[in-house]
Amino acid sequence: MGEKNLRIRKCLFPAAGYGTRFLPATKATPKEMLPVLTKPLIQYGVEEALEAGLNTMAIITGRGKRAIEDHFDIMYELEHQIKGTSKEHLLDEICSLITQCTFSYTRQVEMKGLGHAILTGETLIGNEPFAVILADDLCTNVNDGVLKQMIEVFEKYQCSVVAIEEVPKEETYKYGIIAGKLVDNTDDTYRVTDMVEKPDPKDAPTNMAIIGRYILTPDIFDILRETKPGKNGEIQITDALLEQAKRGKVIAYKFDGQRFDCGSVDGFVAATNHFYNKM
Repeated sequence: MGEKNLRIRKCLFPAAGYGTRFLPATKATPKEMLPVLTKPLIQYGVEEALEAGLNTMAIITGRGKRAIEDHFDIMYELEHQIKGTSKEHLLDEICSLITQCTFSYTRQVEMKGLGHAILTGETLIGNEPFAVILADDLCTNVNDGVLKQMIEVFEKYQCSVVAIEEVPKEETYKYGIIAGKLVDNTDDTYRVTDMVEKPDPKDAPTNMAIIGRYILTPDIFDILRETKPGKNGEIQITDALLEQAKRGKVIAYKFDGQRFDCGSVDGFVAATNHFYNKM
């Protein structure tokens, strides 16, 4: 595949994690299916991908995650039950997604980190650039969604792109942190020179943190195969991206919008309040 004018068609959703911070709610319910108001987290992510022009959704699941597959499928009994009633419109959004998108699934048998989850998705992605959405990070914006903004960045630079935001210095230990140089007279786009996974605040090169939105070129799979386990004994996508960054092939983009960390109870409540107040 040539290096120029690569197009993004597929979005990968790593969704095999246990969601331990939300136990006991996530004991039998996937954390990606936790609802913010009446819509599960993963549906917000699929809608963001579709808005960005991606219609092929590749989902990495695990044991106990069947509810995700069932959600993005037709349920004839329910649709028949509410057909012609005042509740029929409540399924319009999800039925529209099912019609417009293709969903495919594979299982991550062992939990070996985000890098391993993304590598597990190679069978669904193939040899083409792709997006990654972590449903835990719920992003919203009054204009273009975060992934749509990132697609425009990718189309300009034709290399991997990570979404970043500034975080309090004392919280760098929670994130992958980047260092980089502004490019093309912008104030929001950096060519990455260094990446560190969850550094202590005293060791962090900046306070610019990677959040759960990526665009990756397919050479990332070969790099991940060679990546040794890092922080917490897991295969980290940050370590693999650093190999691309050494060749100048990673752009960090400070996106326009608001992100809620719905992997935490505080962030989940904040997201719920935000969307409720928008009703």
